[in-house]
Amino acid sequence: MPTQHYYFPSLSFSHEILCFIYIHPSIHFQGSNYKPPTMVMANPSLLLQSIFILFIIFLLPCLSWSCPEYQKQALLHFKSSILAINSSFHNLDSWNSSSSNCCLWDKVTCGSPSNSNSASTSSVVIELHLFNLFTQLMPSNLLAPLFFIRSLRMLDISQNSINGQIPALGFSNLSNLVHLDLSRNEFNGSIPPQLFQLRHLQYLDLGSNKFQGGLSPRVGSLQGLRMLNLSSNLLSGELPEEIGNLTKLQQLSLGSNKFSNAIPSSILYLGELEEIDLSHNILSMEIPTHIGNLSTLSSLSLGNNKLTGGIPTSMQKLNKLNSLDLEGNMLTGEIPFWLFDFKELKELYRGGNSLTWNNKMKVVPKCSLLVLSLRSCGLQGEIPEWISNQTNLFVLDLSKNQLHGSLPTALFRSSQLFILSLSHNNFSGELPKNIGDAKSLFILMLDRNNFSGPIPQSISQISSLELLDLSHNRLFGNIFPVVDPQVNLLYADFSSNQFSGEVPTTFPLSIEILALESNKFSGALPSNLTKLRNLQRLELQDNNISGELPNSLFQISYLQVLNLRNNSFQGSIPKTLSNLQNLRILDLSSNNLTGEIPIEFVNNLIGMIEAPPNQTSRFVVAISFSSKFFITEFEVKELIVNWKKSKQGLSSHNIDMYFLLDLSNNQLSSEIPASLGALKALKMLNLSYNKLSGKIPARLSDLQNVEGLDLSHNKLSDPIPTAFTKLQQLTTLDVSNNKLTGRIPVGGQMNTMAYSNFYANNSGLCGFQICVPCPGDRPPAPKLQDHDNKEEPWILLEAVGIGYPVGFLLTIGIIFLAGYFNPSPPSNSRHRRRHHSHRLIKQWI
Repeated sequence: MPTQHYYFPSLSFSHEILCFIYIHPSIHFQGSNYKPPTMVMANPSLLLQSIFILFIIFLLPCLSWSCPEYQKQALLHFKSSILAINSSFHNLDSWNSSSSNCCLWDKVTCGSPSNSNSASTSSVVIELHLFNLFTQLMPSNLLAPLFFIRSLRMLDISQNSINGQIPALGFSNLSNLVHLDLSRNEFNGSIPPQLFQLRHLQYLDLGSNKFQGGLSPRVGSLQGLRMLNLSSNLLSGELPEEIGNLTKLQQLSLGSNKFSNAIPSSILYLGELEEIDLSHNILSMEIPTHIGNLSTLSSLSLGNNKLTGGIPTSMQKLNKLNSLDLEGNMLTGEIPFWLFDFKELKELYRGGNSLTWNNKMKVVPKCSLLVLSLRSCGLQGEIPEWISNQTNLFVLDLSKNQLHGSLPTALFRSSQLFILSLSHNNFSGELPKNIGDAKSLFILMLDRNNFSGPIPQSISQISSLELLDLSHNRLFGNIFPVVDPQVNLLYADFSSNQFSGEVPTTFPLSIEILALESNKFSGALPSNLTKLRNLQRLELQDNNISGELPNSLFQISYLQVLNLRNNSFQGSIPKTLSNLQNLRILDLSSNNLTGEIPIEFVNNLIGMIEAPPNQTSRFVVAISFSSKFFITEFEVKELIVNWKKSKQGLSSHNIDMYFLLDLSNNQLSSEIPASLGALKALKMLNLSYNKLSGKIPARLSDLQNVEGLDLSHNKLSDPIPTAFTKLQQLTTLDVSNNKLTGRIPVGGQMNTMAYSNFYANNSGLCGFQICVPCPGDRPPAPKLQDHDNKEEPWILLEAVGIGYPVGFLLTIGIIFLAGYFNPSPPSNSRHRRRHHSHRLIKQWI
């Protein structure tokens, strides 16, 4: 009998294929690297036995290897709940009732039940990979159907904008969970204690939500946990000592919360820890002395807390350390030289403490750093040679030190330098001509030094540059480098230098913030400035720019902040200003503008009519290297404005809260347009030092958010509108040096506007605010005193002093003349009548 060969497929094929193979045993699977064993059949009985075995192995699974019906229905119910909210949802199209086996659906993995042996022929859902399904906000009760699938070992519903509290009782049903990921959602409330009863959990990620309250000591019950991430929430209180029970933990991430007090000493029991992140909290006291006993640590992040004391010497034992972040604390003492002996060290953050650098110390690093931050560490002299020789640096921050001298050209030879911050030092000389060789630069901050000379032309070769700050130096010249229009430069600050000539426009189209103030620019504004169509903030104040305001300027529709203060602009305010619908801050003060304030220009200023949602004024930078992410925030500089009679800086943290219109110190004339009252979002309106006349419009009382209103030094007449009493936010009102008359309004905030200088030189004003009575003011009707009033006014004393003696003498005289004068003892029953008096109250009406 000829030998017959039967080739069996790998068990990784789907179950339908397995059934098909049994029915067609003659099919050979070719084109595969799989080499199955060969069965040689010598007689028919052995062949029948083999067929029976094949039947058991392959056919029976085809009958039972599908998910239970109740689990299928639970998944369909979950999908229908999503569709009820978002009918256009299509991410789970393979989930449908016509498919009999949910184990074949996308994002679903099946396996044998956890309580069965390996030979089990049944299958259940054990994994659901439901991350990033939708971006629309969804309620947390959407998850309810999933809690019927008790066989789940892995559940990932991260990045789904799910809102509300975690369904505590539901998750307590999932007692077989090993891996649970709820990160990057909108969950709120406290972390339910039922999660800490899932005794099989090894991976728990609740990061980037809005959980509040403390961390329960019951977290110590998860003794099999290997990864715990609670970062980027609103958790507070002390870290429980029970966290030391998690002895198998390898990664602990509790950063970006509000945890306070000391780092628990029990953390030293976590002998398998590889990564600790406790940064961006309010932790205080000292770093645990024996933290160096955690010998497996590769990453230690304690930055941006309130930790005190020195750097523990036990850290020398952390020879596997790859990343060390102690930045932004209150640590003291010297920066130890042994930090640079860690051969594996790639990231070192030491800035923002009270640590000092021993400038006599010679450092020969054994590590090749990717990140080095020594901000505010007292470095003196020139940049150390060992830093310039770190050719693999991605990030170098030496800002806020006392470094001086010229910049070494070696710094810019690195092909991968991404962030360079040397601001707030005493560097001098010209910028290196090879600055453009650092072609990977993303952020370059050289502000607040003493650099001089022109900007090197090579800087235009840095195609990756997005943030450039050269402000507060002594740079000069009238030729700016021509940057490729397609470069993605977003922020450029050249303010407070000595640049001259016409306002440059050689910037890329992407630029959003351009600061050129406090230089020596002159001439008219170039018409091609409009090509910078993405500009949101343009600062040209404190220059000598002249000519009329060009209509083309008001075609930059994204502008939110336009500051042209203290220049030499002439002519009228163009009506086309109304095109700037996003404008929130407009400062045209201290120029030579004439004519009327155009009525039309307020009609479309939506940004000043209603406050838009808060927008960030910070750039968040995220880059990856060494399988990690480096995240930094760059704050936009303060905006200096005339705020409530003085110059103040509006911080980048809250600049989006301010809405300001300043047309002061010009030659504007005619009446104040009543339509200005439509700008209800304004917090400050300054029209002072002009030639405005007529009445103050009563519609200005519609400025419900205004805090400062300055109409001084004009020719305004008639009374102050009584409707100003509706201005509930008003804290400063200056109408001095006008021709106003009548009574100053009484009521609301107007009662607090009692600084007489703000009403000065208005000869016709009166009111209690300036202690000048108005014509027709009368005292109120007399008011009787209560019987228990112990104050006796002078009129009562005078009446008693005169009336009593006179009455007594008259009585004695009459008795004597009548002949009835007989001395007798005084009577004890004499009653004195209590007199009531009137108090005069002088009061302004």
